[in-house]
Formats: sequence, structure tokens, C-alpha cells
Amino acid sequence: MRILTASALVAVVALAGCTTNPYTGERQVSKAAIGGGIGAVAGAAIGYSTGDNKKERKEAALKGAAIGGVTGGGVGAYMDYQEAKLRERLAGVGVGVQKDKATGAITLIMPGNITFATNQSSVRGDFYPVLDAVADVLKEYNKTSISISGHTDNVGRDDYNLNLSSERARSVAQYVISRGVNGARISANGMGKSQPVADNSTENGRAQNRRVEIRINPPASV
Repeated sequence: MRILTASALVAVVALAGCTTNPYTGERQVSKAAIGGGIGAVAGAAIGYSTGDNKKERKEAALKGAAIGGVTGGGVGAYMDYQEAKLRERLAGVGVGVQKDKATGAITLIMPGNITFATNQSSVRGDFYPVLDAVADVLKEYNKTSISISGHTDNVGRDDYNLNLSSERARSVAQYVISRGVNGARISANGMGKSQPVADNSTENGRAQNRRVEIRINPPASV
């Protein structure tokens, strides 16, 4: 049992990660990790006590540790785990993963050139596996709400850009819904050229502005 609870604590700390103290510059375990670790140990203990034999007790302890880790760490841990899972699943595919430290929200940034064909709003077939991975994580962490927004550069008519960005946002929303994500959690909107993230006077900047963002908003509680 000591081995199981220690393993659970290590796993939670590893997933929840560390933060940098802004005053000392030293790395320290986050509060989410501490809370999650306490919850994991408690969950492991409760789970271990419910099994009828050694194998069942071990399995119940590990399951209890996972559930307790999320519950003990609260919303912060819930979002930390989700971020870690997304970074793992989306490594090397060209999708950016950003975490808002103030709100805890996670934003996935999908460049237009890998998500859609030029001037098209249908998701490219070779991008389906990426959205499949996103949908898998969204289904696993089903307490969040999801805001999908489409964005363009400043080339072309404003009404055309707004319409294209709206259609692209809806296409992404419809795809993840088709993969089992509850549509009631999702909103989709087009922003046109109104929210650039780079300089539209350069090709590189315009390429960065052509994107779809999936913002995963923290739940009120877990």
C-alpha cells in the first residue's frame, strides 16, 4: 500500500507540474499538485480497502488514486492534467497549446494552412487525426466548455473574411461533435480579421493570423 500511495503521489506531481516562484526564481511544486497528491493518497487508501483480494485491492487503489488526484487538486489540477494530455497527443503536429495562467483556460491554435485548403472551409482530410486526438481529450475531460473561433488575415473583403472564418469555426465544431463531443458544450464564431496575433504587412504575419482557435474553459468545479 505504501508503494501504491507513493507512486500515486509522484504521478500527480509529475502531471500537475511545477511552477516558478516569481520572487525567488526557484521551481516549486504547484498548489494543484499538492492538493492532487493528497487526494491521490486518500483515494488510493479508500480504493485499497474495497478490494476482496490482493489483485482487486491493487486495481481499486490505483483507480481511487486517479479519481482522488483530480478531486483533491480541484479545477487547477483538472486543467493541468488536460493540458498535459493535449500536449502529449498533439506533439509534432503543428498545433500550438497555450495555457492562460490567469484563468486556467487552454487554447489550441490551429494554423489555417494545415487545417484547411486555401479559401475553403472544409477540414482537410489529413487533419482529421489531429481533431480526433483533440476530441478524445475533450470527451475524457467533459466538464469544460469549448469556444471555437475562426480568424483570417486582412486580405480581401471584410464580409468575405467574416463569413469564411465563421464557416471554418463551424466546420471544426461539427467535426468534433461528430466524434462524440457533446455539442451543448461548444460555441463557434467567426472573428474575421478583427483579432490579429501578428503583423498583417508580412506574409509570415498573415499566415499566423489565418487560424482556428479552440479555447477550453475551466469548469466552475470538478
